[in-house]
Parts: sequence; structure tokens; C-alpha cells
Amino acid sequence: MNSMKEQNGFYTLKGYQKNDSADMTSAMEDYLEMICRILQQGETVKVGELSQRLHVKPSSVTKMVQQLTSSGYLRSEKYGLICLTQKGSQVGEYLLYRHDVLFRFLCILNHSQDELEEAEKIEHFLTPATIHRLDKLTQELEIARGKPSAELSQKEQTGLIKKGPPP
Repeated sequence: MNSMKEQNGFYTLKGYQKNDSADMTSAMEDYLEMICRILQQGETVKVGELSQRLHVKPSSVTKMVQQLTSSGYLRSEKYGLICLTQKGSQVGEYLLYRHDVLFRFLCILNHSQDELEEAEKIEHFLTPATIHRLDKLTQELEIARGKPSAELSQKEQTGLIKKGPPP
């Protein structure tokens, strides 16, 4: 079958997902993003913590940690600690950046302070190039409203998030 870019027309969501060449599923991204979020807060990451934060069974966490480990994103340490590899850290930084961009944009768009659910639902479907452009637009909207995101500026200054897609 030819690639979708070579063919014109519409496809179902499942059709687009089948042809996506990314090696990470949406679930893998969610777990890796949460691991990075926990580590940013200076906490250790264990199966129980992930289970609690993502509202899933510990057995599901164990399976996903094994999958992320075999894909080179994580490594398991003594006492059940979950650690990032360099690859996991790089991808995780981008996942946090992507979430932050979407969250900020949706808050501006919807005149809201909390767009967590909507950001979580759509973040897996946008390309890094789109996220980068959306970040630029969001920054312009924040400046136009006279409210540049102090939190974003602080994260950028401390190097906790990188601007743009991962290398």
C-alpha cells in the first residue's frame, strides 16, 4: 500500500494511526510524560506512584514500564525505582513542552484556567512542527493580552522545557 502522503482523500482515525511511523503509542507518551512530571517535582518514581497519578492498576504500570524499558526510554533501578535514559529524558522534555503549549493555548482560547482534560485528549495528534507554531502563536496571544506566562518564562529560564521539537 502507498503511504497516505502519496494518496489523496480522507481516512478514519484508525487509518491515520496505522500509518503513523512513531514508535511510541499514546499510552506510552502518557506514562513517560507523567514520569518526567514526577521527576521534575524532585520525587522518586515507583510503580505505586505512577498507578496512583494515572489512575490505573499497578499491573498496567508494570507492563508499560517493561515496554518503555525495552524501547530504551527507561531503566529500572534497585528498590523498584524507575529512571529515565537519555532517550527517555529527551522525549519526556518534549512531551512536557507539548502539553504546556496546548494547555496554555486552550486556556487562552476558552478563557479558562484549567484545560487539562482537553489538552490530554488532543496532545497526541499534533506534529512537533504544529506544536512549535502553536507555541509562537500562544506567546503572541499572551503578550497581546498583557499577560505573558510567568510560569513559562521561569521554566524556560531554568531550562526545564526546551522550545521546539526534540532533536
